[in-house]
Amino acid sequence: MTEQQIVHVSSLVQGGAARPIINGLDLSVPAGVSGLLGPNGAGKTTLLRTIATVAPPRGGAIELFGREIRSERDARWARRRIGYLPQDFGYYPTFSVADFVRYCAWLREVPGKEIESATKKAIAAVGLSARAGDRMKKLSGGMIRRAGIAAAVVGSPSLVLLDEPTVGLDPAQRLDFRNLIRSLADDGAAVLLSTHLVEDVGAACDAVVVLKEGTAVYRGTPADLAARGLADAPGDTALERGYMTALQGAAMEETC
Repeated sequence: MTEQQIVHVSSLVQGGAARPIINGLDLSVPAGVSGLLGPNGAGKTTLLRTIATVAPPRGGAIELFGREIRSERDARWARRRIGYLPQDFGYYPTFSVADFVRYCAWLREVPGKEIESATKKAIAAVGLSARAGDRMKKLSGGMIRRAGIAAAVVGSPSLVLLDEPTVGLDPAQRLDFRNLIRSLADDGAAVLLSTHLVEDVGAACDAVVVLKEGTAVYRGTPADLAARGLADAPGDTALERGYMTALQGAAMEETC
């Protein structure tokens, strides 16, 4: 693994013994923004949960920040440097936005003297400063999603894992989100986001991985994926056609 690679999984197996969701996946994630594309059931959420140390792998190895994760002690060490937004995340409805983000900072063991300033910074980054005192149960779906993003980035983690982060966001909020993750990458973090929105990957990601049935069928840049799309493949843009070409199993040479 090179110095810049923050995540490295090798021969990863995850899921049921009879029918693994991921079977023998090798993947490295460097600093910068990487997108994870694939249809429902491709293994995207399972992969993010595994990298987040929520679910230990059934086989293979996972290395985070240069250290192989072999035990709960290793996992706890890694979690201090990971921000994770699941597709469906839990929260206490009576918590205010600030309470929720502050609590997530405490769970990640952000130093106590930094929690308040980190909380305010994260809430401001998602445009919720004016709603910081509002209870979570009073927020719209899009605002709850933005609060979740704030919770994932509070304390400037070195690895940010986002599962469908732009669901419920309007176009302007999606643009703000792209700017936010680019700023995290500029500070040296690795951001891995799973999405069904191909245009978000094209606009925000340095690299993209396409998963199909737990296997990486493409690894490279969005521009290269767009260039490899077949003219008669489904899709309204070159990137969508490249994505569909990858899923349809056209012969592709890995680019990284």
